[in-house]
Amino acid sequence: MKPETTAIHASSLVKAATGDVTSPIHLSTTYFRGEDGGYPGGHMYSRVSNPNRSALEKVITELEGGADTCAFSSGNTAGMAIFQALKPGSHIIAPDDMYWGFKKQLLTIFADILTFDFVDLTVVDEVEKHVKPNTVLLWAETPSNPLLKICDIEVLGKIAKKHQLIFAVDSTFASPILQNPIALGADIVMHSTTKYIGGHSDVLGGSLTFSAKNEFYDKIKNIQETGGAVPSPFDCFLLLRSIKTLAYRIKGHCENAEKLANYLNEHPKVEAVFYPGLALHPQHEIVKKQMKGFGGMLSILTKGDADFARKVVNSVKVFSQATSLGGVESLIEHRASVEGPTSKTPQNLIRISVGLEHIDDLIADLEQALGS
Repeated sequence: MKPETTAIHASSLVKAATGDVTSPIHLSTTYFRGEDGGYPGGHMYSRVSNPNRSALEKVITELEGGADTCAFSSGNTAGMAIFQALKPGSHIIAPDDMYWGFKKQLLTIFADILTFDFVDLTVVDEVEKHVKPNTVLLWAETPSNPLLKICDIEVLGKIAKKHQLIFAVDSTFASPILQNPIALGADIVMHSTTKYIGGHSDVLGGSLTFSAKNEFYDKIKNIQETGGAVPSPFDCFLLLRSIKTLAYRIKGHCENAEKLANYLNEHPKVEAVFYPGLALHPQHEIVKKQMKGFGGMLSILTKGDADFARKVVNSVKVFSQATSLGGVESLIEHRASVEGPTSKTPQNLIRISVGLEHIDDLIADLEQALGS
């Protein structure tokens, strides 16, 4: 089935006795055992599994073309499960502009447990130079946050395979509609389901989809079930409901973002626009090869300092000045302020999550905020 159809029908796991077209929310934390000690309903305890979570995991697995998915209570928890599953002393190659939440995990929570190098993964020749005898994980993020850099997933996958590395890709900015890393050689695809998969800024979640059920998958599954950082049945219900419109929301995000990027690219107060859909983007040809669209995220460098960038985000009326991304409403933020004093993000950078409002209203709002 095509993604639009899969998103709507892949979750139809349970045929309720009452004939529900939409699966009900299963709030029970425990389930009846049969006389033989087994569980005829397929579930024992809701930390281990739940009908709503099973349905969510099935849909994401189908959309990503994987073998199975583990759903978590947040995107940060999903990514952290991978780091937790590595043996102490393991070495990770990660992007130099890795999402700050994961970078902070490595630099604080795992600083005395794992070793890591932050590398510009767009310079492929540099990646292999950082492979060490104890390197076990290659972590990519494409498009990246907030610089919208693009990694060549297929090329990185070949490097990972050559050196027998686990290859994980944070594909949050793309969603399963625009990009399927497993088909390009990834072992694991990570999503913050809070973002485009949720799409309405009202539910936290994360997921890891695996290309195969192997030993490392078993470790992650144990962390999920025994650690217990799982989404609630209601969270899963909300995500499943949102996924049904995901393909069509993504089309709207892409259309609006491309128009907004072209407008900003010509604006006299804008120094640069980071958007994969622009022909001037340094990895534009790679994007056309591995993505089905250019996404709804972009960043700009203003012609001015941090004060001017903050003035712009404080002057919008239609955009919401807030962090996160992927919702139906357009969001804008001075990213360095969010990331704090150790941020490597340029001080004049503004990150924009382009929503589903009318594009004329979005352009008019930025026009007045930037000033002519």
